[in-house]
Amino acid sequence: MAFTPHTREDVAEMLAAIGVESIEQLFDEIPANLRVKSLERIPEALSEMQIARLMTERARQDGRPLCFIGAGAYEHHIPAAVWAITTRGEFYSAYTPYQAEASQGTLQTIYEFQTMISALTGLEVANASLYDGASALAEAMLMAVRANRRSKSQRILVPTTVHPHYRKVAVATTGNQGLILETLPYSSTDGRTPLEALEPYANEDITVLVIQQPNFFGMLEDVDALTDWAHERGALVIAVVNPIALALLKPPGEWGRAGVDIAVGEGQPLGVPLSSGGPYFGFMTARMSHVRQMPGRIVGRTLDLNGNPGFTLTLQAREQHIRRGKATSNICTNQGLLVTAATIYMSLMGPEGLERVAAVSHARTRELVAALTRIQGVRPAFQGPFFHEAVLRLDKPASAVLASLAERGILGGLDLAEHYPELGSAILVCATETKTAGDIEAFASALAEAMKSVRAA
Repeated sequence: MAFTPHTREDVAEMLAAIGVESIEQLFDEIPANLRVKSLERIPEALSEMQIARLMTERARQDGRPLCFIGAGAYEHHIPAAVWAITTRGEFYSAYTPYQAEASQGTLQTIYEFQTMISALTGLEVANASLYDGASALAEAMLMAVRANRRSKSQRILVPTTVHPHYRKVAVATTGNQGLILETLPYSSTDGRTPLEALEPYANEDITVLVIQQPNFFGMLEDVDALTDWAHERGALVIAVVNPIALALLKPPGEWGRAGVDIAVGEGQPLGVPLSSGGPYFGFMTARMSHVRQMPGRIVGRTLDLNGNPGFTLTLQAREQHIRRGKATSNICTNQGLLVTAATIYMSLMGPEGLERVAAVSHARTRELVAALTRIQGVRPAFQGPFFHEAVLRLDKPASAVLASLAERGILGGLDLAEHYPELGSAILVCATETKTAGDIEAFASALAEAMKSVRAA
């Protein structure tokens, strides 16, 4: 059945009202050489049943490989109840509360989400979320520069151990706004940011220090020492954190003597499927002293005139609500559906459930590293504690080894050559609670075969 929102008469009436004869005239400003004259490669329309069959067949071509890739997006178990509830009509169609008081259910969901994220990070206030972890970091940088009025340099120290995609997004977002991002090296021994890397900046005006925990390599940074170093020199600290890891690790609100100023991260591990890369959502929390510099919406709980509890937007710093020149951001978003899923996921799991997921993920990764490094030509790149990712060095070309693994139904990790060429042939591997001992054994067996079949560089 065709869906036709406007009849021919409707279209003719609208065209007459604006003084043109055809829809084609509305596009006459587009140069002819840029316009497509036909859609030859677009097939004929299919019915719903035919489309369902086509998409099923194409999905089947991808197979169901075992995935050991992490690098910012993680395959966790999602209880069936999460999306069974999230996709109910009242949640599925609710996006963002422009008429706030009429959207009490939406506001309460956001309020509960903010409360849980604040509890995880150990900070006092959270916003309604952002596009993803990368844009959350970029927004946090802009926020920190506004908040740190004592610093005039707008210089931000970013360790190389911060996710490379996050660093690229931060440069793209902040580069034309005067912020100066300077990278810090990591130790080749333990894959962490050493305090010695900060020494050249000891007597300089630094606005912000960024710390990722666990870092991109999966290693655990010395967050207490790094945080105190920054605060002693008048710099603010932004933490980039994994929400699942926070069930085990010290929350950023307790790093060092005073805790960080802002914490951000990717919310995908909280009940959001991988979905070929998105959509995901970012989260942001901060100290109450910085609340007026936070981008996005903040939902509060209050009482009405009759003493009944209710929810309202307490701060709306988006350019949709206030003058653009006064807004803290013009790109942040509620990402309402994904925040709803995350809220339901955290509610179902509870503190004990999240801790078990984190602990099992860590244990599985230790088992994975132990199994893989028993193979000739495979060794750990770094020494020290890690969470659920690790870097392995290979004596064969990583790209060829990963291609060989893919042929055997194993997505064996991320080739680090593009982002960290100095590591040589190295891959980043990950395991979560979804991996079994049998899965790890299958990976190890496939890797052993791949290492034998692939020629040395």
